[in-house]
Amino acid sequence: MAGWGAFTGLLPHLLHHVGPIAGTALVAGAGGREIFAAVGLLASVPFLVGLHRRFRTWLAPGVALAIFAVTFSLSTFVIGPWISGTPTVSGPSQVPPAATCPSPHDQHGH
Repeated sequence: MAGWGAFTGLLPHLLHHVGPIAGTALVAGAGGREIFAAVGLLASVPFLVGLHRRFRTWLAPGVALAIFAVTFSLSTFVIGPWISGTPTVSGPSQVPPAATCPSPHDQHGH
């Protein structure tokens, strides 16, 4: 059961790397994140049902689902951009300074 949980937890993260191969319109960007979040959630349903049967409460599956959400978010919004070098927040501090051309007067030494 733990092996299946680890496999289905890692599967969406690993599969989003096929984006350049499978087509960026399908699995890259926000749409891809949503697709793989849904795939991960659907793949975890047997695991969540098993937790409910074992503990006879919805608390255990709820905690597992919360851990899935946190792990998926960490992978999607922190680890993925860090690995790919994509900035997560764009702002003035990330804009390169404008190139300055030397003034013709600078060459005269005035």
